[in-house]
Amino acid sequence: MSESVYKIIELVGTSTESWEKAAAAAVETAARTLRDLRIAEVVELDMQLDDGKVLAYRAKVKLSFKYQTEKD
Repeated sequence: MSESVYKIIELVGTSTESWEKAAAAAVETAARTLRDLRIAEVVELDMQLDDGKVLAYRAKVKLSFKYQTEKD
């Protein structure tokens, strides 16, 4: 088995509908420019409020992807 190196980044996705859609938005957006995504971990959920009403659901996501080598 060869050694691998992974980078972990934090993203915040938002949605006016749900935390699930907010997390999915973060992953789907990252997938447009990052390759070999491995794990997404939701680490925090919160809501943006205005006058006591929910404006947006927010999900903070830790996302890991594999560093590419010249051999990959």
